[in-house]
Order: sequence, then C-alpha cells, then structure tokens
Amino acid sequence: MEPSNERDDATDWTVPAADTPGTHDWVDADGVRLHTVTAGPEDGPLVLLLHGFPEFWYAWRHQLPDLAAAGYRVVAPDLRGYNCSEKPSGVDSYHLDELIGDVAALVAAFDRERAHVVGHDWGGLIAWQAAIDRPDVVDRLAVLNAPHPSAYERALRTSPTQALRSWYVAVVQLPLVPEAAMRARDFALLERLLRTGPVRPDAFTDTDVARYKRALGRPGTLTAVLNYYRSIARRNARLTLTRGGVGDLPVDAPTLLVWGERDDALSVSLTEGLDRWVSDCRVERLPGVSHWVQADAPERVTHLLLSHLSP
Repeated sequence: MEPSNERDDATDWTVPAADTPGTHDWVDADGVRLHTVTAGPEDGPLVLLLHGFPEFWYAWRHQLPDLAAAGYRVVAPDLRGYNCSEKPSGVDSYHLDELIGDVAALVAAFDRERAHVVGHDWGGLIAWQAAIDRPDVVDRLAVLNAPHPSAYERALRTSPTQALRSWYVAVVQLPLVPEAAMRARDFALLERLLRTGPVRPDAFTDTDVARYKRALGRPGTLTAVLNYYRSIARRNARLTLTRGGVGDLPVDAPTLLVWGERDDALSVSLTEGLDRWVSDCRVERLPGVSHWVQADAPERVTHLLLSHLSP
C-alpha cells in the first residue's frame, strides 16, 4: 500500500491547504480509505499522531511542525469515521480490533515495520491497545489523557467518582439521541466542550471551533464517531461476561503518559500504579491543564514528545 496525493473532486478540506502544516494525502488502510496530513522527511522515523473525540487530525496542529522539523516523518490521520476519512457502516466497524488494524496498516502504507505511536483521548486508547496487541509495530508509545485499559477497569470497579465521571458512555448507547444532542443549536455542546475545558483562553480560536464543527458535521460522521463508544461498551461487557474483564494487559514499549490534571472526565488517579502493567513508563502530570492538553499546553507537550521520541 502506498499513500496517494489523489483526491476526490468533491472533497473540500476542512482546513485549507494553505493553513495545513503538511500535505493532504489518502491512504488505503485495512480496507478503509483514510485521510491523512503528512509532514517531515520521507526517510525519517515514522510518528503516527492519533486524535480523539470529537477531534480530527487538526488536534495536532501545534505539534506537527516541530516534530517534522526534528526529522520525523509525521502522519496525522483522520481516524475512520472522522472528518474526511471513510465512514464504514455499523457499530462493529468501529471495534477496537478494526482500529488497531488501521494502525498496523498505516505503518505498512508508509513502508515501515514499526512506528512511534502517539495518541490523545480515543487515539490514546487505540495507542495503548496497539502496544498491547501489536507490539511488533509500536516502537515508542506516548499517550495524552487516556488511561491504560486495565487501570481504567480498576478505577471503574473501585472508584464511584470515576464511575460517575464516565456517565456519558452510558448515554451514548442510546440510538439517535446523542447525535441529535450533539447537532443541536449548531453544535453548541461541542463548542461548550472546547470553550469551557481549557485554562488557556486562546486554546481554541473561533476559527478552530468552526473547523471542529465542520469536521463533525460532515455527512455520517456523528453516528460513526459515536459508534466508537457503542462498540467499546459492547466489547467490554462481553469480556466481563466471558473473562471477568479486560484483565492485566502488559505494555513493553517505552511509554510516556502526559496528563492534564484538570480533566473533567478522567481522574488523576488513573496515572498511578501503572508499573503493574507498563514496564517502562514515564508519567508527566501538568497541573492546571485540561483534557485538551496538546491545545492547552502546546509547547510543553511538544517538548515532552520530542524528549521521549529522541531519548
């Protein structure tokens, strides 16, 4: 598989090429056509930047240029279902196994056997699971405000506070209602998420918010991205019934966990006791920084990533 610069005539990028810190490309990955933004030397070490909900590749706008300038071949995809990437139908199309397959396919598409994998939020969950299930393709791992799966399961079972913070996962299981709620009043909920979370007042400009709204408003996107939550809930319920839960999931890749401590949905306690599962883990907690850590503290996050990827 090879990345291609060809594009559909009907495609208009959410972020114009002139404002993009890289090149718009298409990659056929694991049977799904993914839109990517790529930057940096073609022969540089490969870095995959995996965004979360409700983001798209643009979540890495502050980190892309510096990583590319440091000599990395940086690839920031729109995850399947998001923005310009293909949106396969059905909840099962967003099973975690399918998402891990996309990571492996992206690595292969850029003629590599392994990559540094960086993820935030949902992209962080995918990054964790890729390191667990496909350690052959993950060189170094960096995760931003996303808990190790075993640590999250432990917290849900032992911490009523974390269980209450995860209320939205249950709500998303409803059909159609979450889509309608997100779309209401010109994506007012999305704007509130972005505007009220960060501490830095200019973390998301008016232009940024408009671009996030446009990306989430593309046909089929809302159902596709909410199907991530529907699929993981079904998967974890099945694992609980058949195996008692996700279990102890070891990670051998050198790992950096960056955590904005003012995360409304995820407790700082999720950063503790990880040596049980992660043999080489560096934890960096950022006081006063929100869940949107790479937008709220962009220079700090970029510095931490560069120091981890170039030890």
